[in-house]
Amino acid sequence: MPKPGELEGIGAWLRHRLPGLIAESGVPGAAVAVCAGDEVVEAAAGVLSTATGVEATPDSLFQIGSVTKVLTATLIMQLADEGKLDLDAPVRVRLPAFRVADERAAQRITVRQLMCHVAGFEGDVFTDTGKGDDCLEKYLDALRDVPQLFAPGEMFSYNNAGYCVLGRIVEVARGKPFDACVREHLFAPLGLTHAAGDPYEAILHRTAVGHIERTPGAGLEPTRVWALARSNAPAGSMLAMRARDLLAFARMHLAGGLGPAGDRVLSRASARAMREPQVMLPDIGQGTAWGLGWELFDLPDGAVFGHDGNTIGQSAFLRAVPGRDVAVAVLTNGGLSRRVYAQIAGRVLRELGGIRPPGQPVPEPGMTAPDAADASRYVGRYVSGTSETTVSRDGQGRLWLERTPIGVTAELDGAPYRTELVAWRGDTLLPVEPERGVHTPLAFLGDDGGRAAYLHTGRADRRLAS
Repeated sequence: MPKPGELEGIGAWLRHRLPGLIAESGVPGAAVAVCAGDEVVEAAAGVLSTATGVEATPDSLFQIGSVTKVLTATLIMQLADEGKLDLDAPVRVRLPAFRVADERAAQRITVRQLMCHVAGFEGDVFTDTGKGDDCLEKYLDALRDVPQLFAPGEMFSYNNAGYCVLGRIVEVARGKPFDACVREHLFAPLGLTHAAGDPYEAILHRTAVGHIERTPGAGLEPTRVWALARSNAPAGSMLAMRARDLLAFARMHLAGGLGPAGDRVLSRASARAMREPQVMLPDIGQGTAWGLGWELFDLPDGAVFGHDGNTIGQSAFLRAVPGRDVAVAVLTNGGLSRRVYAQIAGRVLRELGGIRPPGQPVPEPGMTAPDAADASRYVGRYVSGTSETTVSRDGQGRLWLERTPIGVTAELDGAPYRTELVAWRGDTLLPVEPERGVHTPLAFLGDDGGRAAYLHTGRADRRLAS
């Protein structure tokens, strides 16, 4: 545990520094909460919407995006605790209607594989199946033609659709809609008073609106769509909460599954199992491995677990240090949010958690493209459900990447991206131009006749045939 006074020192620094930090990063508004054991400090700054000018406060709700996946995973583990679910059984044991385009894969995919993103089918499926309580049931039908990118269990590829399937498993096992399960089995026992499962609940609170830049250089403006489809709720399309309430969820996991009143929300064994590595991640500057819901960071100073979330113009970040009972939640509504997160989490993890987080990779002067033989392995076109990417080599031997958003990404807040690529670590390259303030590494994996089979950025984008 941190020493007395250290947490309050962080709180004073947050209240003083946050307004300037978000201004420097072009973030309209942010809310932050930090805990050490049972003690919490929080701060907020900026506005919830530049159109209304409503001030952000610590009680303001922000969308947490894909951090929702860890809540969904926790609901699944509760079912396992009750003996209602076997993680290693095929999904079809609980959902006979589950289908993807590859029938053999559909027969084999397990609940565990969905939880740690190794199921192998295309994961960015954002089909809107309506606002009714049957939206997840209908969503299963939308997966019937989804392609299989690789054999189940072969590798990691972040999969939103897999978590929607997990949400449907929860619904069937509990006999009620997913959002009702979240309220009854997580919100209530954790005492979350500022959390909303949909816009109808969110409107009762001070709630943030996302901000996007529709045209490069035009500046941020409030998004015209507050949330993605309800059918994607288990993956992160709907859930919003204040930073303190998100920390209450993290504290339950730090406490081995115990809620704030000492009642058991999750078994100690399941809380521990969720933080056990299930699959190692490619060398792309993210976590070391993925557990049953949590992203895992095996750092020189100790272990950290957490998750990030991005929705339409909003970003959320959650990190926890199990050995020190420290956690930090950073919620934002646009701009270069990762810069805000990096400065806050970096100080919190260092001063309270005893962890020195690694810096983000940045291309250095003198870094050049891979040699011609290696570069030929990377050149080609790669596609996913949200983008098409072309990697090409010019007459001077420089390597270029051009990404075009497609589907729902293009319709909402996606912008084309072009950058030069330089050699970094083996088959992982660095972009020279940052995207949303970050130089995210790209790994080229697998073999397709001497060329990379996948462009991996957390998702495995498959090479298209020439």
